[in-house]
Amino acid sequence: MGLSKTGWLCAGFALSLAVAACGPAQKDNAKRGPAAVDTARLVGADDEPGNWMSYGRTYGEQHYSPLTKISADNVKNLGLAWYFDLDTNRGQEATPIVVDGVMYISTAWSKVKALDAKTGKLMWEFDPQVPGEWGVKACCDVVNRGVAVWKGKVYVGTIDGRLIAIDAANGKQIWSVVTTDQKQPYTITGAPRVVKDKVIIGNGGAEYGVRGYVSAYDAATGNMAWRFYTVPGDPAKGFENKAMEMAAKTWTGEWWKLGGGGTAWDAIVYDPETDYLYIGVGNGSPWNQRQRSPQGGDNLFLSSIVALKAETGEYVWHYQTTPGESWDYTAVQPIVLADLTIDGAPRKVLMQAPKNGFFYVIDRTNGKLISAKPIQNITWATGVDMKTGRPIENPAARYATTGKQWDAMPGPLGAHSWQPMAFSPKTGLMYIPTNETGFSYIPDPNYKPEPMGFNVGLDFGAGSMPQDPKIKAAALSGVAGPLVAWDPVAQKAVWKVPHSTPNNGGVLATAGGLVFQGNVDGEFAAYRDTDGQKLWGAPTQSPAMSGSMTYEIDGEQYVAVLTGWGGAWALSPGEPSLKGGKRRNIGRVLVYKIGGKAALPPAPPVVELPLTPPAETATEAQVAEGKSLYAKYCSVCHGDAVVSGGTLPDLRYSAAVPTETFKAIVLDGALKTTGMVSFAPVLDLPKLDSIRGYIIRRAHETKAELANNAAAKVSPTTAAR
Repeated sequence: MGLSKTGWLCAGFALSLAVAACGPAQKDNAKRGPAAVDTARLVGADDEPGNWMSYGRTYGEQHYSPLTKISADNVKNLGLAWYFDLDTNRGQEATPIVVDGVMYISTAWSKVKALDAKTGKLMWEFDPQVPGEWGVKACCDVVNRGVAVWKGKVYVGTIDGRLIAIDAANGKQIWSVVTTDQKQPYTITGAPRVVKDKVIIGNGGAEYGVRGYVSAYDAATGNMAWRFYTVPGDPAKGFENKAMEMAAKTWTGEWWKLGGGGTAWDAIVYDPETDYLYIGVGNGSPWNQRQRSPQGGDNLFLSSIVALKAETGEYVWHYQTTPGESWDYTAVQPIVLADLTIDGAPRKVLMQAPKNGFFYVIDRTNGKLISAKPIQNITWATGVDMKTGRPIENPAARYATTGKQWDAMPGPLGAHSWQPMAFSPKTGLMYIPTNETGFSYIPDPNYKPEPMGFNVGLDFGAGSMPQDPKIKAAALSGVAGPLVAWDPVAQKAVWKVPHSTPNNGGVLATAGGLVFQGNVDGEFAAYRDTDGQKLWGAPTQSPAMSGSMTYEIDGEQYVAVLTGWGGAWALSPGEPSLKGGKRRNIGRVLVYKIGGKAALPPAPPVVELPLTPPAETATEAQVAEGKSLYAKYCSVCHGDAVVSGGTLPDLRYSAAVPTETFKAIVLDGALKTTGMVSFAPVLDLPKLDSIRGYIIRRAHETKAELANNAAAKVSPTTAAR
């Protein structure tokens, strides 16, 4: 069932569609028009279970639906209802929004589309025309995690730092405001939230040396209402508020010259009961604390959950998950609000499983820690001191202090990243898409800020994947990504579904007794919520990493997920991101219902490029220099040790590397409109030749490895077995 990307629909049709989709709780929607979401509807979202009106469905962001027409009893009959091909084959991380029969999605490059949620027909599309060269400023791909809708408008944050309001009826821009200094490497990948007629948005860019903050804009006009910085600036210029003055006492040196970090690029959650806004804060800039805060300190509000007054952005309280953050252990991961009974008493809590590997239950009224336990094996800490709320650290983990290599679990991908987790009030369990990946933190003694480098203060070249087959096999064997059902009261795992790779999809839980999750290996599946038994699965042809959701139209329940390979795990890790084989990259919306009869077209073959490297001419000194330069400037996009995860070109196989075309691309910016800008500000021709020499060396090593593997498969010993 191929669907056209043309066929524009007028606002009148959008209105008639809303009328057709109306249920008892939506009888006034025809008068309101498209995307007629306001405070009353979001607070009362459970009265309209057929809609999914915000990122996590409700303000509490539990990613749980009360719908039951798709259940553990009939999910085996789930089939594809419709699909829609996207025009961006990069990472797709958005959770769709559905309001009154219309689906609103964002895609890579910050594009927005409105679809008929029953048929998948395109209603309108909006392209913010993000300059392609902005891609080099995005540490983790040109992804976008979703839109917000409010009173007839659709809001999206763009990679180049804009917040845009779009008319929900026709896809036309209403207003646009630049939220960042576009001379600095800020980006926006997270979904906006709307609270009290204010659109809340954060930003990313800590790896490139920026200062984080969260801003609120008037939903009608785009005028800024307030801004809260997450780390202090230059004390000589004065502090914006008492919170920044307090935070500055936990820093040393001249951190502001390096930005400080603390970007709030994902979690933003509102609680109507407390009227607080909870934001998750990111990592330090650079990661290596000794280089941003030489005498240590907690470095507030890095890796913290911060409560603000929703109306004014004033600081209320904070809880810091990782004091003195040094490992990219951000606390921007999803925050979920719930009411739990703990020790026989009702508690209003927020829950988070940030990158550092602990699961936190916190009193959301005052920020007091209730409990914290690790969700997997971690090595940087042995627990959390319940008297102080601080982690009990392994002293060896402080590589910035010891100056020595630290092999950590988890690594920068975190035990849990941006993918939504889901809480079921029915089972009392949290369903978490976890990651099991390690990393070697090796401090760079010669670090200095680079205008185009990955400014983390580590020697990525020294820490790249060893090419010894035994070491590599051992490293890859520990890479996994199980789906974990977690009891937040008992603080223990109830069941796990193993996945051989990390970075699998966000989770949806439903009152039908189901937990849905897509995975990197190209399957969308449903599991029983009580024991994790797989009840249904469908091939998706491409990794499904996004958050899935569900909605109802005309008495039928649908489940939706986006596919598309990309993001940090597809770009940077190299060999680990290819565990399980090369993956297709097909950007799509997939929507399922009971009895669905649609079928995907045949999947295109995975292309195997010929590996024909030219003869090596570089000296060993050039290769060594090239390895260091590649790690600093190239690896974050093209993969560790010149092994691409499949989203961007694998340079070992590139015909351009040995030719003048390589110079035209890298130094002259011939492909800047696709994101490959000129690196002439940091590289000259001799350095480029060193990088070329290293890439060619890696191509020859790969060719030899492939030949050895092929020989091993047909050896007499292997054949005898």
